[in-house]
Amino acid sequence: MTLAEAKALKYVARQQGVRQVELADKLEIQPITLARLIDQLEKLHLVERRADPSDRRAYLIYLTKHADEHIAAIDNVSKQVITAAMSGLTANQSAQFIASLQTIRNTLLAEK
Repeated sequence: MTLAEAKALKYVARQQGVRQVELADKLEIQPITLARLIDQLEKLHLVERRADPSDRRAYLIYLTKHADEHIAAIDNVSKQVITAAMSGLTANQSAQFIASLQTIRNTLLAEK
């Protein structure tokens, strides 16, 4: 699985029924690139497109039951990477670092 596929799956897992155009925007990729990515994920039976009842030109993206195992694997790898990256920090340093990142994120989101 590619990083782009993993990112798309994780986003759809957090927001089932996301519009395809919104997903492209959130992943910061072109809609045509996302269309190909979704095509690949559909071939793997991990997502499905459903027509948007409010806009016949748009599609909503949903995970299939087959995606659960992949989501768990992505979460596992993410935890391993974070653990390795933070291994040189004390528990207090880790907590401070995470709190700082959350403050930065909240500040950036508030500026939108």
